[in-house]
Amino acid sequence: MTHVHVVYAHPSERSFTREVLDAFLGGLDESGRTYTVSDLYARDFRSELTLAEYEREAGYDVDAPVPEDVAAEHARLAASEVWVFVYPVWWADCPARLKGWFDRVWTVGFARGPMPAGRRTVAEKALVLCTAGYDVAELEASGCYRAMRTVMLTDRIGERARASEFVVLGGSATSGERWPELKGEHLARAAELARSI
Repeated sequence: MTHVHVVYAHPSERSFTREVLDAFLGGLDESGRTYTVSDLYARDFRSELTLAEYEREAGYDVDAPVPEDVAAEHARLAASEVWVFVYPVWWADCPARLKGWFDRVWTVGFARGPMPAGRRTVAEKALVLCTAGYDVAELEASGCYRAMRTVMLTDRIGERARASEFVVLGGSATSGERWPELKGEHLARAAELARSI
């Protein structure tokens, strides 16, 4: 049975992004898959590296300890075959809290650099599921879509997953009267993506 770990980053419980998360988790429930969720805002996940964390990473010191919250993320990721990132697009990127998650969690010895023997840090699949005010066509026309996709799938995910997918559920700010219908389509797609994992 596939186990999924979801990293979620949005401060509001009433956001469209939260509705996407709930639809996705509902799809996982329907498919019988198990999952864990790291709600970065609810957990008040610290996004900034401390000096000790920086020195560990810059010095490639795999023997230095990592903070407890980072070790907990490592354990959740290592126990999962699929990693899912759910967040809103802000200024053509993820929220700072999620960017900080990558800064702190992709540590030497876990996600990069020298790896201790037997450590599993590669997911079968990584799914990036983000919401956006602009629709995909507008993001493609501006060049933002390609940039966002490249940063997430090439730099942040890279070879840490055997397969990866980048999905934008956009149009919340630009679709006008069509938004309720489009929103329903997006939520249905989020649930289907979960069922098809």
